[in-house]
Amino acid sequence: MKRFFKVLTIIFIIPCISVFSVVAYGIENLPDEISITENESPDFGGVFSAESDFAVAAGTDSFKEYKSHITALKVIPVKEIKINVTKRKYVGLGGDVFGIKLYTKGVIVVSIDSVTTASGSKDPAVQAGLKCGDIITHINGDAALSSNQLTESVEQSQGQTLKLNVDRNGEKLELILKPEKSVNGGYKAGIWVRDSSAGIGTVTFYDDENGKFAGLGHGVCDVDTGKIMPLNNGEAVRARVNGFYKSSAGNPGELCGVFSDIVLGSLRVNCETGVYGELLRPSGAKTVPVALESEVKLGAAQMITTIDGSTPQCYDIEITKIYPSSDLSSRNMIIKVTDAELLEKTGGIVQGMSGSPIVQNSMLVGAVTHVFVNDPTQGYGIFSSRMLQTQESLENAA
Repeated sequence: MKRFFKVLTIIFIIPCISVFSVVAYGIENLPDEISITENESPDFGGVFSAESDFAVAAGTDSFKEYKSHITALKVIPVKEIKINVTKRKYVGLGGDVFGIKLYTKGVIVVSIDSVTTASGSKDPAVQAGLKCGDIITHINGDAALSSNQLTESVEQSQGQTLKLNVDRNGEKLELILKPEKSVNGGYKAGIWVRDSSAGIGTVTFYDDENGKFAGLGHGVCDVDTGKIMPLNNGEAVRARVNGFYKSSAGNPGELCGVFSDIVLGSLRVNCETGVYGELLRPSGAKTVPVALESEVKLGAAQMITTIDGSTPQCYDIEITKIYPSSDLSSRNMIIKVTDAELLEKTGGIVQGMSGSPIVQNSMLVGAVTHVFVNDPTQGYGIFSSRMLQTQESLENAA
């Protein structure tokens, strides 16, 4: 009899453990929020199913959200998630290299130095409390528009103090700078600043309907401080690749390009997910659907990029890892170049390819953002849906 009850207990415990394991797996691994397109039902595969409360659905004609109760085996409650329903979006496919001319909002402190005076070495910038990465937005109440303006203000101060308005990682500061007279003549502040940047990148997509474009997949950062440069205004121009430096382990390569006189449009935003601007004229690019994050899959894909002249080409890659819940705006997936021709020519990903569209199942799923320094055959990518969300949020804020 004891053996019978022992067997009965085991038979009872095993299903309980199995059910508990399934529920625990669902709680841990099922997302708290997903997005689907119209006429699509959420699919969690196998043992999980969704019971949705459409009565509480809310939103607009192009976007709705509602709660869904996830169950295991259609009986056991697991968790509640939010489901976003959106209309399928279409954009023009990029891949074209473009030139970036960016002018900052304020001037960026990139280096601090001492000033040699008749009475010895002085540190006016340190005394004022300035730090590398600070953005000087105003000088004595006047907007700081260029490095030349700051230089002239310092030289004309005759040693009198200057009131600086500074943005330090979003914190607004008022600092007092007292220039010192250098033994080389003139007054100095002991700071090196930058007010502009230029380079090349790749267009990710065009939105001819709204007259917009997006590229890079990451922000333009200052080369010395590593911080995103605050954009005052800028211009995007067509460019042509006239060569490149091949990538190798520990030494990422670079596209070499020349700017043309053909203006693509004006730059309006420089942020973590890329650069965004207004088109001067429609691109006429072939339109493709934009994939939702949940539609991006591991496996084969293609990268559209330009490594010669101005004509984009398609190259084979593989999406090897996906970070669906990543808080890192520009690092949502890992890609690996598998195309023999591209590997032979460039060694993989090179600088300047940032923004190159990633296409999978005839949909735009992402854009190349970074190269792995120690293995240039691999790099990071951003979800194209996140870039599109950024653009739409900017349009709504305008």
